[in-house]
Amino acid sequence: MNSPLFGPSMSRIVLEALILCFLSAAVGLSLNFKLVFNAFSGKAVSTPVIARTVIDSTVTNNSETLETFPIPVEMDEMDELLAAGAILIDSRNSLDFQESHLAGAISLPFATQGEHLEDFKSQVSVAQTLVIYCSGYGCTDSFDLGLVLIREGYTDVLVYEGGFPEWRDAGRPLEGGTE
Repeated sequence: MNSPLFGPSMSRIVLEALILCFLSAAVGLSLNFKLVFNAFSGKAVSTPVIARTVIDSTVTNNSETLETFPIPVEMDEMDELLAAGAILIDSRNSLDFQESHLAGAISLPFATQGEHLEDFKSQVSVAQTLVIYCSGYGCTDSFDLGLVLIREGYTDVLVYEGGFPEWRDAGRPLEGGTE
């Protein structure tokens, strides 16, 4: 029993459709390999930062206001930044900092930054490069603290998105209690 619906021409159409789907998936993956690899390895899946400032959508007194955001950095950039004199800022809570932190880091917990901000500003120049970290990719405290520090006048604010877990898991230097 030959049905015209499932004849040789329909089989060919289905085969061609499958080939097109496979080819388009292969091209898409090859063009977005780094994005797909980062997504499956748990890294940030964000678009590259082209500029530090973006035009805010609010217009005040017929003039556009500019807002600056912290720039994300990866672990492979950290050695160069630290060698150039960047200061590490731990935005996790004080107990986590005391237990263990990146070697040389300064504690400025985001949750209590209001209490410690004036002391921090008196010790750290606004021209200094700051690298802020917290508890990894799901933690926003480092980014939020970066926004606060930018509003306070700091001009070179970076966020290490992998944070403490990525650093520890890579066997990089830590200080504090036993881990």
